[in-house]
Amino acid sequence: RLFMQNLVAPKIPDGDKVDFDASDIHRKRMEKDLLELQTLIEAHFEKRKKEEEELVALKDRIEKRRAERSDQQRIRAEKEKERLNRVAEEKARKEDEEVRKKVEEDAKKKKVLSNMSLHYGGYMQKNETRKGGKKQTEREKKRKILADRRKPFNIENLSDDKLKDKAQELADWLLLLEGEKFDLSEKLKRQRYEINVLRTRVSDHQKL
Repeated sequence: RLFMQNLVAPKIPDGDKVDFDASDIHRKRMEKDLLELQTLIEAHFEKRKKEEEELVALKDRIEKRRAERSDQQRIRAEKEKERLNRVAEEKARKEDEEVRKKVEEDAKKKKVLSNMSLHYGGYMQKNETRKGGKKQTEREKKRKILADRRKPFNIENLSDDKLKDKAQELADWLLLLEGEKFDLSEKLKRQRYEINVLRTRVSDHQKL
């Protein structure tokens, strides 16, 4: 009895009718399901729209970064080109400077040699005739030396052993000549070096 006293009957709003018809309940359920479906569809399209906007924004960022990288590469290439041009210009300038210095040095050397030639010109002219006779004498000396060094090459009626001895003799003689040739070449090199040293000293003296 106490339990029954605590129960309260549900209140029905004023003006509303309670329709317990099955078709009306089904219609209301369909309307509710349709409303929920429309809500889901709208939410889906809203999500798709948001995703597409994010995708477009992502593509824009990628294109922007790609353009920035392209600009950076272009700027680096231009700077590298400018650097290479500066290096080439500096190299050309140094080469021109070296050529100019060399031309000036050659001109100075020619001037010094010309002065020396003018200074000793009279002496050279006086000894010109004497030099001609000296050249002839040197030529005759060379001919005489060659005639003395030339060995007879008689190999007729020689046995095999004699031919071998003759070949060995000629080989030894050729080796001796090669040694003398080497000594003379070294002597010539030394004389040329001494001449260059003397010329340098004369040039330095003329500069001072």
